[in-house]
This record gives sequence, C-alpha cells and structure tokens, in this order.
Amino acid sequence: MSLINQINQASAQTAQNKSQSNAVTTNSSTSSTGNPFLDGIRLPKDSIVPEAKSQQLTQDDFFSLLSQQLSMQDPFKPVDNDQMIAQMASFSTVDGIGKLNDEIVNLNSVMTSSQALQASGLVGRKVLIPTDTGNISAESPTIKGVISTPSKIPELSVRVEDEKGQVVATFKVDGSDGGNVDVNWNGLDKNGQPVVAGNYTIKASGLVDGKSQELPVSTYAHVSSVSLGTASTGAILNLRGGMGIKLTDVLAVSET
Repeated sequence: MSLINQINQASAQTAQNKSQSNAVTTNSSTSSTGNPFLDGIRLPKDSIVPEAKSQQLTQDDFFSLLSQQLSMQDPFKPVDNDQMIAQMASFSTVDGIGKLNDEIVNLNSVMTSSQALQASGLVGRKVLIPTDTGNISAESPTIKGVISTPSKIPELSVRVEDEKGQVVATFKVDGSDGGNVDVNWNGLDKNGQPVVAGNYTIKASGLVDGKSQELPVSTYAHVSSVSLGTASTGAILNLRGGMGIKLTDVLAVSET
C-alpha cells in the first residue's frame, strides 16, 4: 500500500509541475510572440493618456516663437523691425490686460469686505427702504414710513393691509407741507386692538389735480444682521421679518 501511495504522489507531483510549466508557457506567450517585429508594433496593455496641456499662450511661449521666427527668417528678407515691435507690443498689451483683470478681482473682494464691515454698524438700527411693507413684532409694535407726494395735499388717506390683503386700519395724515410726509401706524386695528405679529402693507392716496391718486410709500425696517454678499450685489442687510435688501438701496438711516 505504501508503494502505491508513493507512486500516486509522484504522479500527482509530475502533473502539477506540467500544469505550472504550461501556465508559464501560456503567460510567456501572452507577453511575447517570439517575433521582435510583432512585439515592437503591438499596442501596450496599459493605455497612456497624455496630460492636458494649457491652451493659454504665456510670455515664455511668445519669446520662444519669436526666437524660432528669427532663426528661420530669410537672410535676404529679414523681419521688419516695426513688425517685430508691433508683435511685442501686442503681446505686452494682452499680458497687461490679464494682470489688470486679476487686480480688479482682488480689489472687488477687498471692497466687498470693507463694505460689509461698514454696514455692520447698521445692525440694531432702522433704515428707510423703498417698499411699502413693514413688520410688526413684540420688539417693534409700530411701523413708520414716508409718503412721497408730488405737491401739497391737505389730507392723505392711509390704509393698512395684512398679508391676505384685508384692510385692518385706516387713518388720515396731513400732507399740506408736500414732499416727503412722515407716516406712523401705531399697530392697532379698527377696533383699537393690537394686531398679531407679521408683515403689513401701508398704502396712501390723495387728490392730485382733483383726482384720487395712489402715492409711493417707503417704510423703516429694523436691521438684524449683515451678509457679506458678492462683488456684484455688495453687502446685504437682513431685516426683521425675513426680508433682505442691498446696502446701496437704503434711502435713509434712523436712530430709532
């Protein structure tokens, strides 16, 4: 029995060696054809992707091209000095414009940050904005605004509407002085009761040349915070009630 087992083990070992030899031969056949010419023209297994090159012409590229142009010119027909100077001037102009654009972008960033820093001084104060909608809250139970009149109007009719467009209060304002007329709503409805917190719209009308006319109204809003914004928008004032406005759109600043 032991002799048979030894013969079987020897046969198995021989078969394993042949298998490994075949595998080596197969691998070697896949890596090499035995023909140097075919091996030389065969595509590589791993494709090499060239790195993307910048399409921007730099100053070094320009002078390299200029040197090639000078070296390849006809000695009997050299490049005109005026033409060479014009090429160099054109490239210098383009290069200068590119640097100027970078400087302007940096300047805009600095100005935006500086503007936001200055606007931070408005936090906690009220600003006059070109909208007829104001906010009522526990901290600000009244709404102040300005009515712009084209002429002197003895009596201005003011009505206050809630967010649903329903009239909650009406009152009269003296507009005999003309121009910008101050208006102040105490936050009470028709029955003299305080209204709920929210946004309310103030609308005004008066007789102009004998005809009733709607008049523009601006309101004061409380500045709660300032956002940095972008170079195009500038600093943004975040107002109480969820509204926001550009710093450049502010009409006036009030202490209270």
